[in-house]
Amino acid sequence: MELTKEHLGLIAKYISTPRKPPKDTLNFLNAVLYAVENGGKWRSLPKEFGRWHTIYDRFNRWRKNGTLPRVFEGLKHEGVIDVEPDFSALTA
Repeated sequence: MELTKEHLGLIAKYISTPRKPPKDTLNFLNAVLYAVENGGKWRSLPKEFGRWHTIYDRFNRWRKNGTLPRVFEGLKHEGVIDVEPDFSALTA
């Protein structure tokens, strides 16, 4: 599954607005989905997503501050996904 700009528009209300907007939220969420779908480690992310460690750090921040669960609940609520991702299976 790959999220589009339209999907991002549907879930924008579930994402906290930091002082400085994060770069490429869509790419980040697609990297997380890729990792969840493939059960892979962060180091295995394809290069087109960017540096795996940067994505992993952001994933951890969003998971700890509650943004990631809120975003994925929003994706479910908006009918974009119908699964409950297991983020605990993702390791560095």
